[in-house]
Amino acid sequence: MRTADGHARNAPADLILRGGPVHTLAPGGRGAGATAVALRDGLVVRVGDDSEVLALAGPATEVVDLAGRAVLPGINDSHLHATWLGALWPDTLFGEQAAPGPPPERPLLDDGRRRRAILRAGDLLASLGITSYTEPGLGPGEDHGRTGAFGTSVAEQYRALAAEGLLRARVTVLWLYGELDGPSDLENYLAGLAATDGATSDARWLRFAGVKIFADGIPPMRSAYTHHCYADGVRPSLLVGGADDAEREANLARMILAAHRAGRQVGVHATGDRSIDIMLDAVERARREHDVDLGHYVIHGDLVTGPQLRRMAALGVGLNTQPEIALRTRALVDDALGPGPAAAAWPLREAFDAGVPLCLSSDAPVLSPDWRRQIAAADAWMGPADDPRARMERLLRCYTVEPARQDHAASWKGTLAPGMAADLCVLEADPLALTPAELPDVTVEMTVVDGRIVHDRAASPRTTEPV
Repeated sequence: MRTADGHARNAPADLILRGGPVHTLAPGGRGAGATAVALRDGLVVRVGDDSEVLALAGPATEVVDLAGRAVLPGINDSHLHATWLGALWPDTLFGEQAAPGPPPERPLLDDGRRRRAILRAGDLLASLGITSYTEPGLGPGEDHGRTGAFGTSVAEQYRALAAEGLLRARVTVLWLYGELDGPSDLENYLAGLAATDGATSDARWLRFAGVKIFADGIPPMRSAYTHHCYADGVRPSLLVGGADDAEREANLARMILAAHRAGRQVGVHATGDRSIDIMLDAVERARREHDVDLGHYVIHGDLVTGPQLRRMAALGVGLNTQPEIALRTRALVDDALGPGPAAAAWPLREAFDAGVPLCLSSDAPVLSPDWRRQIAAADAWMGPADDPRARMERLLRCYTVEPARQDHAASWKGTLAPGMAADLCVLEADPLALTPAELPDVTVEMTVVDGRIVHDRAASPRTTEPV
């Protein structure tokens, strides 16, 4: 008997991992209790106990003895500036400080340096178990930017690396038609939306998904567009061009509507509740015109409110946020806004309860790309859990299952069910037997992308012979 792709169902696997907990994170608990997984031709072909999976071992099968180590779906950092990370690492904007500072001046002045930065980031991310990531903002708005890490030429380097088979992780890109952390105008945005070429050699490795729009700044800088009053009387404006607040708000709505009509996903950098209101009104109008879920989402969402979360869930609008920023900037938000709105910021529990599609991410190199720290930070921010194991599993989904949904790829990646992409990571200990606070100390032992080992600490012997 053969599968739909023409392969014999019981053909030998290319790679088998056995002898440790395999957490598939598949719907309905499928694969629960598994201790082994078999991979072939870039796909998961069997998950189960050792004996049933080892039945697919052949003379050329590589068999990895997990020796109790745990397998997870590959980690997906759904908001990570990889090219900039490759230029700056090991430095980050936050460093060891509570708030971000000026980035080091390491501009990528030519395509060779941009290419090397992407590859360097790929090596780093592989060592962390990251098999997919989103570059949230590349394009003509930054063609003359100081860093050289966000312009159209970076997108072209990604295209070349994907065609050469040199990417170490799967990449989703959002186009940027304004400045990074800066202004954009409706005319240039619409021109870019109409002209940008999103063709790639393989959409499973590189996909241009949609656009990023900067609606506002951040609360500590008093640039979040909010209904609240800042303590010092500052009245910020949207970053979208316009003669006054009303025109800027209308132009932001027009940008979102234009992308939706073009079938493009929109990620809106919106930290203030007022900017989030404008986005949700625009998405609601867009869904009335053409009711299709394009996976639009709020980036950061620091001051999102309970009613907004319920609207987001109803509209299919996701939230992509970084809990470590919440921990690091809590006092700065208090200084800017006072204790009322600051105390209600980053409502992760409420987002879960409302059913909002929630992704955790690093925003590296603002922070380290270490996802384990973000999960620990999310747990700390939410406070004690009634069921720590359920909390851990839910937070892991925010780095695997939910980002696959954001990528419009939930049908083929994000879990370890048979037929899904053979992207996984191996941890030295079972995360579901730990608290999130313990996770940052757990080593990533191995990373597999498309069935190929791209990182291996060689902590235990490996053999090409069946066991």
